[in-house]
Amino acid sequence: MSTAFNPADVQGNILRGYRKPRVRYLMLEVADPTAARRWLTAILSGADGVPQITTEEPWQTKPDTCFNIGLTYQGLRALGLPAASLATFPTEFIEGMSKRAVKLGDAGPSAPENWDKPFNQPARIHLIASIYADDVARLDSLQRAVISDKWGLKLLEPARDGCCFNGDYVHFNYTDNISQPKFAEIHGTDNYPDWDSQPMAALGTVLLGYPTNFEGLTWRVPQPEALGHNGSFNAFRVLEQDVVGFEEYLTSAADKLLVHGDAEKLLPPGDEAKIGEGLSRRDALREVVAAAMCGRWRNGVPLALSPDTPNPASPVSKTNFDYDAKSRCPYGAHIRRCNPRGAQIVQRVANHSRRLVRRGMPYGPAYVHDPAKPRDPNEPNRGLLGNFIGANLGAQFEAMSCDWLNLGLQDPRVTGSNDPLLGANEPATSKFDLPLPSGEPIRLRGLPRFVTTKGGAYTFLPSISAIKYLGSMSG
Repeated sequence: MSTAFNPADVQGNILRGYRKPRVRYLMLEVADPTAARRWLTAILSGADGVPQITTEEPWQTKPDTCFNIGLTYQGLRALGLPAASLATFPTEFIEGMSKRAVKLGDAGPSAPENWDKPFNQPARIHLIASIYADDVARLDSLQRAVISDKWGLKLLEPARDGCCFNGDYVHFNYTDNISQPKFAEIHGTDNYPDWDSQPMAALGTVLLGYPTNFEGLTWRVPQPEALGHNGSFNAFRVLEQDVVGFEEYLTSAADKLLVHGDAEKLLPPGDEAKIGEGLSRRDALREVVAAAMCGRWRNGVPLALSPDTPNPASPVSKTNFDYDAKSRCPYGAHIRRCNPRGAQIVQRVANHSRRLVRRGMPYGPAYVHDPAKPRDPNEPNRGLLGNFIGANLGAQFEAMSCDWLNLGLQDPRVTGSNDPLLGANEPATSKFDLPLPSGEPIRLRGLPRFVTTKGGAYTFLPSISAIKYLGSMSG
């Protein structure tokens, strides 16, 4: 097995993210395997008018568009990959996302039987192509090139468009794009002050064929090596976000805190200005709850470094922090559950082992909260088109989704509760603890489900060598 790293052999957007404002995902079905294999060969060079695959090789000139693909297990089979090779892929990828729903908290409204088209027919989704561009016209142009009749690929409608808005803010009005795993082969340690709290991830965290952070453990590489080496796996998710419901819950929680006997310990009277200039006590409490649920104030400042205000007197790092015994970041906060960093947890060996590369973009218009405006029954859909990339779907994405987000197995203080933002919450049973400076909590209840899965698929992100291999197959 070769461990030499060649960025030109790795698809882009895995180790380094794109900074394009728009994305379109095309869900494709292989109608003619022979033509589709020719298409795979063509995208290696951009021949015959098709877009060229973008790689991790450093750019000399920033491209106008970026183009990448992921293949499902059914897609590999439809292309004609032999059974012996198909059998070398991991079970979770072979089964596919819809059959792994219980592990992901995809039940009730998030269950696969309720997913939108075309995800309600997972066996037909063979390939997901992603196009990044600056404007819709460029997306339209590349889409036409991708699905030309001669390439044997059928578009399963609808395509999915995402668009950045409001800088790095996303729905729920939090700052995003703050922290991602860093890789020594790509990122220099001198440029990252969070090295101590967020150590460099082993390349095998995200790419197949390299050592992982577990001594002596390397994830199995699908065979032949030309197919599996430098590949990765992706959990593509369409996550609808109830932005209006989230803001309504913050108001409800603030109203309960206004009459709670310990609320003055949570936010001493007169400290409202520390939360935001001119905020009423109710609005300040809303922001305290929002920060506790996420683990960050909405401007991205971590509670671990600034528990009392989003605007500390001296600037603090948004990434260089950890969770010690005195940390006032709630144990159940979203970012602490998803990445406990170096904190003591029950599954001690799991610290820094479930790192995922996250690439996502919002869909739907930004929401502006107006407490005087009633909920619009025709409120547009909003959400996230998310990619959760790693070398092992089961040990990384599924374990995080099940053990950490929806069971809380990492810490007995949150076991039995779900992630307040992404978890499969039910108002009758949900709970979340707001820690007071003394360490005692105020318990909130009645959290609804704010994020509903509307579709998704597990895909294999083949290397450039693998695309060449797949394109050269016969039969």
